[in-house]
Amino acid sequence: MKTSKTTEAPAMYETENDISLQRRKELNTLLNQRLASAVDLQMQMKQAHWNVKGPNFIGLHELFDKVAEAVEDYVDQIAERVVQLGGVAEGTVRMAAARSRLVEYSPEIAEGAAHVEGVARALSTFGQEVRGSIEEANTLDDADTADLFTEVSRGIDKWLWFVEAHSQAAK
Repeated sequence: MKTSKTTEAPAMYETENDISLQRRKELNTLLNQRLASAVDLQMQMKQAHWNVKGPNFIGLHELFDKVAEAVEDYVDQIAERVVQLGGVAEGTVRMAAARSRLVEYSPEIAEGAAHVEGVARALSTFGQEVRGSIEEANTLDDADTADLFTEVSRGIDKWLWFVEAHSQAAK
């Protein structure tokens, strides 16, 4: 089996999209970086879903699965935006593992509260990345990509709220 060791981005495809080629290349780099973290985030949510234990098992098991499903939709939207701009979505698990900026999710976690903490940390980190990407997309004069990242950011904040509600005590 032949494997490629190069990290050079694939060539851009021709498109009638009016964003300049240079900007589309920069946007594709940005989008593919977020795609890597989104794929990683999705699998981290599944890791928590599969391995949660304890008295809140069923509630957390179902919550983590719903988060994973929502993140799967974000993965798809980000990847499709790359392709709309003439790029190649680079979303394999190996590509994501090599590029993700998320902290590795510990396989040692079992208890529900520890998963809540790990999931919240992953969501928060990804949310921070996405908010930075909104600004980068605006700088590149692409309101559509900025809007996509805004939608993702809103969703991540909602899921972070749902997860953190499991660890926040009433005052």
